[in-house]
Amino acid sequence: MNLFPTRASGFVACVLIAATLTGCGAGQQSQTATQEPAVNGASSAVGQVALRDVRIRAQITGAALKPGDSVALLFIAANQSQTDSDKLVGITSDIGSVTLTPASPEIPAAGSLIVGKPEGVDAAALQSLASVVQATATVTLSKPIANALTYDFVFKFARGGQVTVAVPVTAGDAAPRS
Repeated sequence: MNLFPTRASGFVACVLIAATLTGCGAGQQSQTATQEPAVNGASSAVGQVALRDVRIRAQITGAALKPGDSVALLFIAANQSQTDSDKLVGITSDIGSVTLTPASPEIPAAGSLIVGKPEGVDAAALQSLASVVQATATVTLSKPIANALTYDFVFKFARGGQVTVAVPVTAGDAAPRS
């Protein structure tokens, strides 16, 4: 007995089977579509600058660090423009004053600004990269900070504008307490 007596009905059956099988995945998101990078810090972007792994590195052994203590602010600012450099003109926060060294570091076109020393990275290897600028950022606290909380920092760039980032506190590999 022939299940598909005509070629047309066989074709229709194949189309229906194909539509049924491909329809099963319709509207589904892949498991990797919403994955975030495995870093401790926050991420954001403004203009052509992408901020990655933004975090406060502090060793907090008690309830909180007190006003007057200093902590390191760590992050990477990647300039995604292939032609125009940008400049980090300032960082502000209501938890304390932020000191950048150098004061207004430039982010080269298609390059990066690395603030602080990333853990597990050879400093000599970083200095050999032409498109990487290094800087430091220290926050002198005017308010107490604690683990498991985030604190708002406003990053201001000459070309890109400004963005507010909720920055977490992390201990890191070697978090010196000042």
